[in-house]
Amino acid sequence: MEIAGKIIAVASGGALGAVARYLINLSPLSTILEGFPLPTFVINVVGSFLIGLVVTAAEGRVEVGESTSLAIVVGFIGAFTTFSTFEMEIYGLLHARQLSLAAAYIFLSLVVGFLGLLGGVALGRRL
Repeated sequence: MEIAGKIIAVASGGALGAVARYLINLSPLSTILEGFPLPTFVINVVGSFLIGLVVTAAEGRVEVGESTSLAIVVGFIGAFTTFSTFEMEIYGLLHARQLSLAAAYIFLSLVVGFLGLLGGVALGRRL
C-alpha cells in the first residue's frame, strides 16, 4: 500500500474517532458523577478494550487488511483516545517480561506527563 493510501486510511478513521469522542463528551455521562470526568474515563476504557480486541484479532485470528488496521487502530482509536496506545505498550512490555521497564514507563508517563502539563499551564499563563 502506498503512503497516500495509508494517510487516507488513518485520516478517515481519525475523523470518525474524533467525532465519536466529541459525541461522548456531549452525552449525559458528564452529569452522572459530579466532579468525576466520566466521559473521558469511559473513552479511555472503551479505547483500551478496542485496541486490545483489534490488535489481538489481527494477530492471525481474523484477517484484517493493512488499510483497515490503520484506519481502526491508528486512526479511529488513536483519535478517540491515546490512552489505549499507552495501555497496549504497557501490555507489550509486560508480555515481553520487561517488568521494570513497564513500571518505569507507567511512572514516568504519569509523573513527567503531569509535569509537562504544569509547565504548559505555567507558560500559557505568562503569554
